[in-house]
Amino acid sequence: MSGSLGSRLVPCGPVIDAVAAERAHERLFAAATGDGWADALEAAWPALAPVFAASPYLGGLARRWPERLRRTLEAAPADRLGAILSATAALTGGADDVRAPLRWLKAELHLLTALCDLGGVWDLDAVTDALSRFADASTQAALRAVAHDQRERGKLVSPADDPRGPVPGLFGLAMGKHGAFELNYSSDIDISLFWEPGALESALAEGVEPQKFCDRAAHALASLMQERTGDGYVFRFDLRLRPDPSSTPPVVAAPMALAYYESVGQNWERAAFIKARPVIGDLGAGADFVKALRPFIWRRSLDYPAILDIQSIKRQIHVHKTGEAMDAAGANLKLGRGGIREIEFFAQTQQLILGGRDPGLRSPRTVDALAALRDAGHVSPEACAGLTAAYAALRGLEHRVQMLEDEQTHILPADPARRAAVAALAGEGDRAAFDHGVEALLVGVNRTYGELFEGEEALSSPYGSLVFTGVENDPETLATLERMGFAEPGTIADTIRSWHHGRIPATRSARGRELFTRLAPRLLTALADTGAADAAFRRFAVFFAGLNSGVQVQALFLAQPKLFDLVVGVMAFAPRLARTLGRYPAALDSMLDARFARAIDEDSGLVDQMRADAAAAPDFETALDAARRVHREQMFRIGIQTLAGHAGPEAAGRAYTALADAVMDALAPAAMAEAVRQGGVLPGGAVAVVALGKAGSREMTASSDLDLMTLYDAPPEAVSDGKGWAAGVFYSRFTQRLIAALSAHTAEGGLYEVDMRLRPGAAKGPVSLRLSAVEDYYATEADTWEFMALTRARVVWTDDPAFGARATAALEAILRRPRPGVDVAADARRMRDLMARERPGQGAWDLKLAPGGQVDAEFVAQVHQLKAAAGGAPLTVSTLEALAAEPALADAWRLQQALGQVFSAAFDDRPDPEQEPEGFRRRLAEAAGLPDFETLKTRLAEARTAARAAFESVLPPPRDGD
Repeated sequence: MSGSLGSRLVPCGPVIDAVAAERAHERLFAAATGDGWADALEAAWPALAPVFAASPYLGGLARRWPERLRRTLEAAPADRLGAILSATAALTGGADDVRAPLRWLKAELHLLTALCDLGGVWDLDAVTDALSRFADASTQAALRAVAHDQRERGKLVSPADDPRGPVPGLFGLAMGKHGAFELNYSSDIDISLFWEPGALESALAEGVEPQKFCDRAAHALASLMQERTGDGYVFRFDLRLRPDPSSTPPVVAAPMALAYYESVGQNWERAAFIKARPVIGDLGAGADFVKALRPFIWRRSLDYPAILDIQSIKRQIHVHKTGEAMDAAGANLKLGRGGIREIEFFAQTQQLILGGRDPGLRSPRTVDALAALRDAGHVSPEACAGLTAAYAALRGLEHRVQMLEDEQTHILPADPARRAAVAALAGEGDRAAFDHGVEALLVGVNRTYGELFEGEEALSSPYGSLVFTGVENDPETLATLERMGFAEPGTIADTIRSWHHGRIPATRSARGRELFTRLAPRLLTALADTGAADAAFRRFAVFFAGLNSGVQVQALFLAQPKLFDLVVGVMAFAPRLARTLGRYPAALDSMLDARFARAIDEDSGLVDQMRADAAAAPDFETALDAARRVHREQMFRIGIQTLAGHAGPEAAGRAYTALADAVMDALAPAAMAEAVRQGGVLPGGAVAVVALGKAGSREMTASSDLDLMTLYDAPPEAVSDGKGWAAGVFYSRFTQRLIAALSAHTAEGGLYEVDMRLRPGAAKGPVSLRLSAVEDYYATEADTWEFMALTRARVVWTDDPAFGARATAALEAILRRPRPGVDVAADARRMRDLMARERPGQGAWDLKLAPGGQVDAEFVAQVHQLKAAAGGAPLTVSTLEALAAEPALADAWRLQQALGQVFSAAFDDRPDPEQEPEGFRRRLAEAAGLPDFETLKTRLAEARTAARAAFESVLPPPRDGD
């Protein structure tokens, strides 16, 4: 028949499967009955054979419904399309009445468009227009059927012929390619459904709740369209292109939607609405809604950050660099590098930036938008021509992939045989040549795409693309996240997208979201570089979600990338500090202070601030909180500098101790004031707080507790003028208040664990001791271990400087007092052996108790101090200074103190570095001044062996009978 489709078809390519072609030939010709049908089929067969051999789907349609194939071939294409659309528009009745006819018509439409496309009868515009027009007609018929059923149930009372549509006030917008008449062959359709309260409520029966009605109607509509039956399906239906789909119903009230877009609408949503058009339901209400959205979509004036945020849509894609391969096998023609999306992103971002002032740039169709940008001088003719040709080629390939099995896929098959089928449908019989052509096409698009915004800040990652637009996870982005080391890329992508939606305070403002767009790829790259991506992300998420406002912090991170990398490293390697940031995000505020970066042994003034804040507090509890805030910031500062390698182990020890001293200096007066408030003033009394252990020797770590005792003096008859407390009671109450001030947890957290067990008579004696009683105790009762502990005693606070000096002198005198008949070294060795039996070291990374560990060095140092004291030599509280004559022990102690500072800054418990990420092991080696972790393990073992040998030399085992 002249002008019929069959007479106009040309072969799309070679027959790649002769057996399949012959089988299709036999079955079709066996069914070819009727006037001239066999002859017409024979004439068209050279064009049909390659199609049915390559595409099981199209071959199946032809074999199942040969009469439809006949109607398709014998009619003019435009006439056949018109008949299909007319039949669809004429469908009446409820869902059960139209379900099968819609699927039959869809099959005819698919057969027609495929043959017109592959046979060279229609170009890309004609193919996508036919698919889009049928999507319009079928969704309109489906909504009419849903409305019919609702009238039958008495829910909907408006007449079926209401000029406002099947359901007055309910309307749907065609989004994406459907909205622009660019629908692909096996696409889903994105419909955004909305309802106008006044119009809808007037159309419903009394008592019908509008939102529930709309939601049920939406589900019925989607089910009718996408349910698979023996006749297939019509279109997959996606309702997620609506405001914040994870927290809104399927159909959103129009006023609520407009408020959402005005307040937190994102730039990718603006881009989506470029293609939106009313397609079903109350088209007048839909047109009004789209008109109301124009100021949201097309902004006449944009500030620089807003322009950068729009451009970020395209800059999140990784741009091809020389040497980076793009394989045809498995290539994603839509979302992959060099794919369709890159062309669309470029056009849409330029439209968003320029279209507010130039209505001529607002075309919903990609090719038309590129032409308009060219005509307006925003893109060169060469780039426009190249992208336009590439767009047509990529869309053609996309259609041929989908024609194989009617699958919603955009991926060229990795299987060579299936890819050869796509090549044949594209007119290429040589698969290798086809692959080469595809790869060149993708590389060319991606390179041109990169050149179109060359010089702009990249928002992808060295690991690949990081795109978080839309409502579903981008496959290229998921692949990037997997390469980065995330175990559950989908969960990470969902979280990032929720932050883009403003679900947390840090991104609730437009400025916060703009900053996060730039920060997100840096964040994910930094997390990946730690080697502990999941743990670091989890801890960062707690911190980030806890920020009251993220603008200042995100701006800080972007302006200071080294600081940002440092914080991310904390998240990966330091759960202790990460928890501080998570619980108290304000701790990061200290990093905004110029004093934060000063060396930790410099006076920052913050300790004086803590003293002043505590002194100015109106009550005891307020003083505790004031001290805790500054303490937390300073602990964070010291920990960061320790982990970053800016502070060595000795400097860190002094800094932690100076902070503890300052806390006691700030809170001891508050404890004294509380004791006075409760019991009155004790006349003539004085007290001193004495630090022992690592606090006394100025060698604290982040996890050190405070070994303390308090000494006092007062006239024997002195009592407080309030409740008549004797001196012992008064200073015990003071000490108890001090312990509470240092150890209690308040809303601002805690400070230290306090240990009073090193004081004389700790098991049964009072908590605070008269100085004369201490002198008597050490003269008559004290064991050698108590004298060893006293070698690190240091007065850290007193309410009377003269008494503080007396206490210091008394403690030194106790150490220097002769102890005839006492073998200090033998006693110390027996104690160390007992400790080794009762508390043996827990493996190679027990820095304290392992043979050759810190306890061995500290025992030797304390024995040396007791011997020096007896001989009148100078005394020191420093372990290293006391080990001046023991280089092996000093070296091992220094090495293990360096490791211990890193351990305690990062962890609450002792970690096993073998199980920690590579980055943490590297940091441990750096702290020891060594090139790598393996060298560190060797060096630690050697140092401990030498230290233990030195320990055995200084403190040999007791001889038999001793």
